[in-house]
Amino acid sequence: MYTSVIRATVQSWNHSYPIRFTLRTMSALARDNNMIFRQLFDRESCTYTYLLADANTKDAVLIDPVIELAERDAKTVKELGLNLKYVMNTHVHADHITGSGLLKKLVPGCQSLIAKVSGATADVLVEHGDTVTFGNQKLEVRCTPGHTNGCVTYVSHDQKFAFTGDALLIRGCGRTDFQEGSPETLYNSVHSQILSLPHEFMLYPAHDYKGQTVTTIAEEKKYNPRLTKNKEEFVDIMNNLGLAFPKKIDVSLPANKVCGLHNLPEDLAAKFDAK
Repeated sequence: MYTSVIRATVQSWNHSYPIRFTLRTMSALARDNNMIFRQLFDRESCTYTYLLADANTKDAVLIDPVIELAERDAKTVKELGLNLKYVMNTHVHADHITGSGLLKKLVPGCQSLIAKVSGATADVLVEHGDTVTFGNQKLEVRCTPGHTNGCVTYVSHDQKFAFTGDALLIRGCGRTDFQEGSPETLYNSVHSQILSLPHEFMLYPAHDYKGQTVTTIAEEKKYNPRLTKNKEEFVDIMNNLGLAFPKKIDVSLPANKVCGLHNLPEDLAAKFDAK
């Protein structure tokens, strides 16, 4: 974690932000041994899955797992000796099936978690302002609709980072042309709930298609080509993207409404039968 974070910080911050401030941030991260952090990747959907754990209690959470890689995630949890409490999603994904359901079978005792407003089924339904606790670590739930009605961002104020799902991507944002999407809503959400965080907060998105792994509030407020525009310009950009629908949308959406368990393709359904 720290190597990638430090590299991103050094390359991205310019003279507008004093180097002494950047170095203090890097030093604080290097000293913090209370959090175990893994950023995992799915090549097909370009999805990031995040494994976080309290280093002392070993309680852990997984954010945005992918069903095809659930066995990888379960193996990592076991190898690190972690107690997986929650398998969490930032929203109901349209481009891949969540690994929540399969992970509940692979790691007995863990619970699925998603925003109540998403309309999806899960063991734990969270709302804006709730706190997800694992060991001594805490994630604040912030509703950030606009890409979907049920999008949330998970914020760690102690660790100074946030998991933004598809609401805010590195130099971009989630599309707003389906799943109750709204460019006006997304603009308000991102500016009020994410970009309002301190400049040094690191942001980890649910996807990246260019090999980038992390960004900061400062970077996105300066360089994001969409969200640095005013609302009217942003809405115009989002309404004219002309994107094709995700290839897996017809399979992913109904499955993700029920923890990735509905009408699965044969190869994925077989994973459940084998466990």
